[in-house]
Amino acid sequence: MNYQRVQLNNLIKRVKETRRFIQVIYGPRQVGKTTLVKQLIEKNLITSHYASGDAIFNNEVTWIAEQWNLARIKLSQNVKKELLLIFDEIQKIKNWGELVKKEWDYDTFNNIQIKVMLLGSSRVLLQQGLTESLAGRYETIYIGHWTFSEMKSAFGFNEEEYSWFGSYPGSISLVEDEIRWKQYIRDTLIETSITKDVLLMTRVDKPALMRRLFELGCLYSGQIISFNKIIGQLQDAGNTTTLSHYLTLLDNAGLLAGIERYSKNTLRQRASIPKFQVHNTALISAQNILLFNKIKSQPDRWGRIVESAIGAHLLNYSLTYQFKLFYWRKSNDEVDFVLFNDNKLIGIDVTISSLHRTSGLTEFKKEFNPYKIYLVGKDGIPWKEFININPVELF
Repeated sequence: MNYQRVQLNNLIKRVKETRRFIQVIYGPRQVGKTTLVKQLIEKNLITSHYASGDAIFNNEVTWIAEQWNLARIKLSQNVKKELLLIFDEIQKIKNWGELVKKEWDYDTFNNIQIKVMLLGSSRVLLQQGLTESLAGRYETIYIGHWTFSEMKSAFGFNEEEYSWFGSYPGSISLVEDEIRWKQYIRDTLIETSITKDVLLMTRVDKPALMRRLFELGCLYSGQIISFNKIIGQLQDAGNTTTLSHYLTLLDNAGLLAGIERYSKNTLRQRASIPKFQVHNTALISAQNILLFNKIKSQPDRWGRIVESAIGAHLLNYSLTYQFKLFYWRKSNDEVDFVLFNDNKLIGIDVTISSLHRTSGLTEFKKEFNPYKIYLVGKDGIPWKEFININPVELF
């Protein structure tokens, strides 16, 4: 598969390098992190030891040391005297950062050539362990949602199928039975991500409120809505600070993001009204009562789906390639997406749905003098062409 080949080459390069950093691989559930690492093991480039924390209780504090000692035994029997140690779902082990630091520092002091990879799907808990215990000892690799070109190469998806069914590879065998596919996405992906990556790993005082926020965020994906307005639609209102925190947790789980408004003033940017954006359009479709063929016959609804697909396309590339993604609004003028990279600014407006308001690209250009501006959809770049483009190539 194209996606895994590109990412696999990246991992192979890291493994071949000298032992300098712990490699931390993170990303949403069900995007192929474990599969990717197992493919790396099958390459037999280096002796390896794989261990998963998925079934280990949090109080199993000796587990990391036990697995590390098994790796050292394997290494002692290895002629090349180097080994790759892989911990999957590492964030599920209590105090894992300190435990990994202890073993890593021991190997460093004694010149033991064990290279380490850590895998996890909870960005919040991974970051906690890394910053508190492993500062200066690691580098990260983000494995994100599959792109359209990857889905097309691997499964023969066309642009419309990608926009509706999204990009969870494990769900593809079910798309012919769309009712079953929707249930799989809701139960196996949405519920598991919220339960295991958010509720069990982070303190959430009002889980029902967070679930409702997720549902509304999916419904309004691609739209700019204040938390105060959202509060009016929630049965358990909470407050804007709580909602903002919950949206951050959903974003870290690779589910729902709140894109900030672009401003030259960083404080205004962070205090802005969010633009809801799903990471994967399957999260919208699975909660929609309409089926694929039905919604395609309703131009306005279908246009909203396509606009969310373009947003997800930009969002996921921004995480992989580390450019900044915003929107812009001033009075009645609005630009759907603003990209910032290498001190260059790009404005992108998407006009698929007939409900779309007038483009604000002209005013945006007057105010910021961007490097480039693009119109996607009517009278601009065809949307099917746009989602084949790596946004980095726009700069």
